Amino acid sequence: MPRKYIILLAVALSVIVLDQWTKYVVVRELTTQMDGKETLGERLGAMYSSPPPQGFNGLHYQPRRHIEVSENFFRLRYAENPGAAWGMFRSLSPETRGPLFHVVSLGAVLLISFYFSKLSGSDPEEKWALWGLPLVLGGALGNYIDRIARAFVIDFLEAHWFDKAAWPSFNVADAAICVGVGMLLVDAFVRKEKPAQAPSKA
Repeated sequence: MPRKYIILLAVALSVIVLDQWTKYVVVRELTTQMDGKETLGERLGAMYSSPPPQGFNGLHYQPRRHIEVSENFFRLRYAENPGAAWGMFRSLSPETRGPLFHVVSLGAVLLISFYFSKLSGSDPEEKWALWGLPLVLGGALGNYIDRIARAFVIDFLEAHWFDKAAWPSFNVADAAICVGVGMLLVDAFVRKEKPAQAPSKA
């Protein structure tokens, strides 16, 4: 197997596993969804199910607590996002939102795979795209798993400024996508198209 595809699989799978594992820990520790579930199978079943919204907050899984990592700047708090990154399109109806996200997610996977297949894997100038594309792919698939399983994405990373201003909640998949897109932007500036050589005259 070419080295570039080993990088693609290793990075994308690492992002997916880390993303799903952190969401599992968040559901287990910060919500009541796994209460009374003794086995790993029962806990996974609870995590990948989608009960109807409950309580006054309209959440499917009920929060039990949150963790203040830095009181004035950062906390871990369970949140649900039925929309895209940063809550975009969450106001759309489920009948519209579901098919839209399926098409967008699958389209993104195909586009990333096509672009990645064009890389040689041996050109040092390709390093930003070589690592950035797998990060975007892993992040997109991590959130897509959530949408298939329960029609909403679990977020839990909350950055804020003394509770006066807050960045929308996000997760590991979102972070991987942002880092990957940043690397692709660097790639666009670093990697230049080599001019085609003129045919030699006889």
